[in-house]
Amino acid sequence: MSTVELHTLTGAYALGALTGREAAEFARHLDRCEACTQEVRELQETAARLALAVAEVPPAALRTRVMAALPEVRQLPPAEHAANVVPMRRRMRHRLPYLAAAACLVAAAVAGGYAVQARQDADAQRDRGVRAEQQAAAVSALLAAPDATFHTTALKGGGSGTVVASERQGRTAFLYHGLPALPGGRVYELWYSRDGSMVPAGLVETGRSSGAMLLTGGPRGADGVGITAEPPGGSSRPTSAPLGLLGV
Repeated sequence: MSTVELHTLTGAYALGALTGREAAEFARHLDRCEACTQEVRELQETAARLALAVAEVPPAALRTRVMAALPEVRQLPPAEHAANVVPMRRRMRHRLPYLAAAACLVAAAVAGGYAVQARQDADAQRDRGVRAEQQAAAVSALLAAPDATFHTTALKGGGSGTVVASERQGRTAFLYHGLPALPGGRVYELWYSRDGSMVPAGLVETGRSSGAMLLTGGPRGADGVGITAEPPGGSSRPTSAPLGLLGV
């Protein structure tokens, strides 16, 4: 095998895809080729990281099922024509580097997918944290506004709500406590009452019984705020009787 051909076998050697004779010849080549030695080392480290990224713990009962099935598995008979085995081995030897490369590509794609998803999840969580901090600061400023008005009422079905509004800041907040979970994935939705019509003003975060939120839009021109129970995702207009009506 020429030196040029040996330089192309770093990937196959790193994955253990060379035959015994080829592996021994390539190992001798590594003794005098620092570039290939470094490349093999990097490929082996990368392959190990990729394997860990996609590794899965097998079920505890897997070994028991395999051992129980062994008596029913027929062994292959000895090969009758050894001459047919040699060409197959030769074909597989030539295909192994390609198979190894394909395996690396698949592992890299899976690991890359996990990395991208993890980054997206982290970004989404960070964005939620930033929005929560901004909303908390806005609600605190609204509560301290000199012209802030407060209206509180008990809600039908349980819990209570308070509407805080400031014309000067152009903001309205809804503070709630003890809201029971709604069946069927339904959500609490807030509405501004303006000129006899109900305008959507936001959804209460699902899964939270107590908290505070800013309403979409300001209180100017509104004569009240209502809260209803709506289908998942909310509605463009109320589909049920209000659980509570509060002034602004």
